[in-house]
Amino acid sequence: MNDQTADSTFRLLVVEDSAVQRNHLVGLLHRLRSCEVLEAENGQNALTTLAASRVPLDLVICDLAMPEMDGMAFIRHLASVQPSPQLVIASSQPRSVLESVEHMARAYGVSMLGILEKPVSLESLSALLDRHCAARASMHRADGANQLTVDEVREGLSRVEFFPVFQPKVEVATGNLHGVEALARWRHPARGVLPPGVFLPIIEEHGLVDQLTWIMLDQSAVMCREWLAGGLQLTVSVNLSLTSLTEADLAQRMNERVRRHGIHPRQIVLEVTERAAMTDVAHMLETLVRLFMSGFRLSIDDYGTGYSSLQQVSRVPFSELKLDQSFVAGASKRESLRVILESSIQLARRLNLSVTAEGVETQDDWDLLRQLDCDHAQGYFIAKPMESAALLDWVSERR
Repeated sequence: MNDQTADSTFRLLVVEDSAVQRNHLVGLLHRLRSCEVLEAENGQNALTTLAASRVPLDLVICDLAMPEMDGMAFIRHLASVQPSPQLVIASSQPRSVLESVEHMARAYGVSMLGILEKPVSLESLSALLDRHCAARASMHRADGANQLTVDEVREGLSRVEFFPVFQPKVEVATGNLHGVEALARWRHPARGVLPPGVFLPIIEEHGLVDQLTWIMLDQSAVMCREWLAGGLQLTVSVNLSLTSLTEADLAQRMNERVRRHGIHPRQIVLEVTERAAMTDVAHMLETLVRLFMSGFRLSIDDYGTGYSSLQQVSRVPFSELKLDQSFVAGASKRESLRVILESSIQLARRLNLSVTAEGVETQDDWDLLRQLDCDHAQGYFIAKPMESAALLDWVSERR
C-alpha cells in the first residue's frame, strides 16, 4: 500500500440503489484503504448526506440508473456543493454512455476522477484510489508552496536554482532509448525540490518564461554533451514558449548558445505547443523556419488540444508530432480514444512526421501503441522524469 493513501481521514460516499452492489463496493474500499464510507441509495439521499456532513468528503462513487433522483441529476447538483468532492462513475451502462456522462460532469464543473465499469474489480478501484491520493498529495505540496512571491522566483532564476530532469522517450518497436524530454524543477533552498505546477503560473504571469527557457537550454546542452562524450547518443527535447517565438533573433541566439556548449543543434528538439504554433502565424513561421535551417529539430507538442487546422500544421517544418496524453492514457479501453489515436498516427505518417505518444501509463497502453505502429513513447509506464545521474543508471540497468 502506498503510504500516502493510508489516511484515516479519507472519507467517501457510495451512491448505489442496489444493496448488493453497494455492499460489494464498500467491502472493496475497506480492503484497500483505511477510510470512512458513507452510503446512499439514490441521488436525493446522497444530497441529504452531503448537506448533513460536517467534514468535507474526498470522493463520491455514483451509479447512474437509480430511482427518485438518478446519477445524472445528482451530478448536476453536485457541481454546486462546496467544497466539491471528486467523482467516480460506477455503472453497467455502455462505455459510450459512460464517456458522454463523464464529459457532461466536466462541463458542469465537477472534478472527475474516472469511470468504473461494473462489476467493479479490486484492481480497477485500487488504480483510481491511487490516482486520487497522488493528486491529493500533489495539491498539498502546492498548498505548502502557495506563498511563493514573484521576487522569490526572480531570485531563484538569477541564482540558477532551476534545473532539468529528464524523461526517457523510447522506440515502441524495440524499447530502445531514443531521446529525453527536459522538464523543469526548482531546487528551492528552503522548500526543497518544487514541481512546475507550483512555480510556472508565477513565471508565466510575470513574463519570466524566457529566463527559464535559457536555463533549461543551457543545462540540457551541457548534459547532452556529457552523454555524447560517454557514447550515449540522445536528443534532448526542450519546451519553447510562445513569447520566445516572437523574437526575431531567436534562431541565431539559440544556435550560438548550444554550439558554445559544444553540441550541434541537431541534438536539440524544440517542442512548441499547438496553440503557440498557430498564434501570429507569420512571425511564428519565420522563427521556426530559421530554427529548422539552423539544424534544430522541431516538435509540435500536445497535439490535439489546440484549435489549429490541419493545413496550418502542415505549413510548419516539424519533424515530430507528440500526441497529448489525454488521447493515449486509457485508449486501450476506450474505443473513441483508440480511433483518435490511430487516425492521428496515420495523419502523421502522411505528413512524414514521426509520432511520440505521451502519458503511457499501463501495459495495455503500450501494447496498443505497438499494435498501431507508433514510433516513440514516454510516460510513467516507461520511466518517471529523473536527474542525469539517475538516467545513466536507468540506461545501464536496461542494457
